[in-house]
Amino acid sequence: MRDIVVLLFVTGCIVAALKKPWWGVLSLAIFSYLNPHAYAWGFVRGLPLFQVLFFVVAIRTLSAQDKQAIPKDWRVVFFVLLWLYFIFTTTQAYLPDAAWQKFWFVTKIYIPFFFTLVLINTREKLYYLIVTIGASIGIVAVKGGIFALLTGFAHRVYGPPATQFEENNAFAVAVLIAVPLLLVWQKQALNPLIKKGVALAIPLIYAASLSSWSRGALLTMTALTLMLIWHSKHKLLAIPLVLIGAYFAIDYLPQEWFGRMNTIETYEQDASAMSRIRAWTDGWHHTLEHPFTGAGFEGWIYVTERDWHSSYVEMFAEHGFIAFGLWFSMIFGTVINLTFLPKKTKNIEGMEWVGNYCFMLRASLICYMVGTAFLGLSYWDLLYHLIFISVLLKKFAIEELKQKMTVPARRGTTEIQGRNRPYIVAK
Repeated sequence: MRDIVVLLFVTGCIVAALKKPWWGVLSLAIFSYLNPHAYAWGFVRGLPLFQVLFFVVAIRTLSAQDKQAIPKDWRVVFFVLLWLYFIFTTTQAYLPDAAWQKFWFVTKIYIPFFFTLVLINTREKLYYLIVTIGASIGIVAVKGGIFALLTGFAHRVYGPPATQFEENNAFAVAVLIAVPLLLVWQKQALNPLIKKGVALAIPLIYAASLSSWSRGALLTMTALTLMLIWHSKHKLLAIPLVLIGAYFAIDYLPQEWFGRMNTIETYEQDASAMSRIRAWTDGWHHTLEHPFTGAGFEGWIYVTERDWHSSYVEMFAEHGFIAFGLWFSMIFGTVINLTFLPKKTKNIEGMEWVGNYCFMLRASLICYMVGTAFLGLSYWDLLYHLIFISVLLKKFAIEELKQKMTVPARRGTTEIQGRNRPYIVAK
C-alpha cells in the first residue's frame, strides 16, 4: 500500500512537470529534500524516478515559452567558473577514479539550478519555491521533533534516506536552515491555519535538532535564535518565550546529552574533536604546498586520517585557494547583498516583502556558515538554492522598484505583472 501511495505522489510530480515546467523545479526540490520514493518498501525504491523527473524538466525547459534569460548576476558567473575549476582540479586529483565519480555527482547537483534560474521568473513562483523547500524539510523535521519528545531525546534523529542530510549532524543543520524559510511562508500566508501551523512546527523543529545530539547544531541553533530575536517586532515577547523554552528543555534532556555538549569546552579531551583538528591542519598545510589544485575530490583519503568535517576546509583542501575564493565569495557576497538590498526598498509602500525575504534568507545562510564549519557540506544543494533564490530575489525586487518609480502604485495592494497573470499580495 505504501509503495502505491508513494508511486502516485511521484507520478503526480512528473505529471506536474509536464504540465508546467516551473512545477518541475518544485518537484525536483521535493525529491532533493524529501526524497519521497525512499520511503517505499518494495519495487518503487529501485525505480529511476529522479532521473525520469530530471529528464522531463530538462526537455520542458527547452520547449517552454514561459521562461526568462539567465539573470546577469556575478554569482552565476562565479558558479560556472567554480564548476569549470572543478574539472581542472579533478584532472590533477590524487584519486582519479573517486574524484571523477564525485565530480559527476556534484555536476548532477549543479545542473538543475539552471532550471531554477530560467523557469522561476516571477515573485509568485519564487515564493512557492521557498515554501516547497521549507515545507519539504519541515515535514521530516516535525516528524523527528515529535519522536524526540515522545522518547525524551534519548535517540538521535536522522534525515530522509538517500539525501545529502540523511546523517544526523547534517539533518540538524538543515532543519534549522529551514526555519527562516518557513517564517517567510508564515509571513506571506493569508490562511490563519498556515500561520498557526508554522508557529507550532518551529518548536518541534528545534526539538528535532536537539535530538540529533549534534554540537555544531547547538551552535547553529544559538546563532539562529539570536537572529530571529533581533529581527522580531515583538522582542519583549520573544525573549521570555525563548527563556521558557530553554528552561523546560534543560529539565527534559537526558544527562548524556549535556555530557556530549560539554565537550565543546573540553575539546582537547575529545578524540573525535582532536581528529577533526588534525584533519583541518593536514588540509591547510597540504593546500599551502598545492595552492592551485588541492588534493582533488575525496582527497582526504590521501592527505589525512578522516573526512574534512568542515565545508571551508573541504573546499580549499580539495580544490585550492582559487576555488575557495569563488565559493566563499558567493556565500559572503550573498549575505552582504541581502543586508543592503532592503535599504533600497525601505519605506516604499508595497515592498515590505523585500526586507522580510532578505533577512530570513540571510539567517538561513548564516546558519549554513556556522553549522557547516564542522561538517563537510560544501557541495550541498541547499546552499546553492539559497544563493540562487537570493539572485532571483534581487532581480525581482529591482524590477518592481523600477516599476514603482514609473507607474503609480495601487492603494492597498502591490501588483507584480507576471507572464501569465498578475500576482496580488495583500498588505
